[in-house]
Amino acid sequence: MLQDGIARAGVLTGTLLDIGSGVGSLTFGLLERGITHAIAVDASSAYNRVARQEAERAGRAADLQFVHADFVSVAPELPVTTLVTLDRLVCCYPSYEPLLDAAIRHAGRCLALSYPRDVWYVRLGVTLENGPRRLTKKSFRTFVHPVDRMERMIRAAGFNLSSRCETWMWSVDVYTRGDDAAVQGQGAAPD
Repeated sequence: MLQDGIARAGVLTGTLLDIGSGVGSLTFGLLERGITHAIAVDASSAYNRVARQEAERAGRAADLQFVHADFVSVAPELPVTTLVTLDRLVCCYPSYEPLLDAAIRHAGRCLALSYPRDVWYVRLGVTLENGPRRLTKKSFRTFVHPVDRMERMIRAAGFNLSSRCETWMWSVDVYTRGDDAAVQGQGAAPD
């Protein structure tokens, strides 16, 4: 759904910053559809290793830069790109604001994200999912964040909602802006 929303928004050229890229499924899909260069950021060394192997196998290693880190900590070192994606990542952060703020600052033309819907049954499911993690003392948790607040942050940066698709659990949003200055700023380091 994220790839299709990005395609409908007409943002299949330029550069990609895929935050929480995992094994690279979205990254490789967007490269196949027209993105020319991608920066794949993930905190998991195992995911990074698999994505690098796939890039080599597919002959796309020159088109990709891999960054093994938490995005928020390395954001100042990364360039502004045409497109920024956060596929099922916002829910991994207890506080969405720093993540979303840094992502917005890097998005020259388009910001695309998927996140759990803020409805009672999804909140209940997330609570039940986090229960065993608490019992086994695992630190990882998932979160449902207020969509209206996330949307206000994104709109305040000059983005408009291009599309929203929803399943019973997930919302997939694509935001775009026509700000020529932002698009021309691609490749420049954010402030």
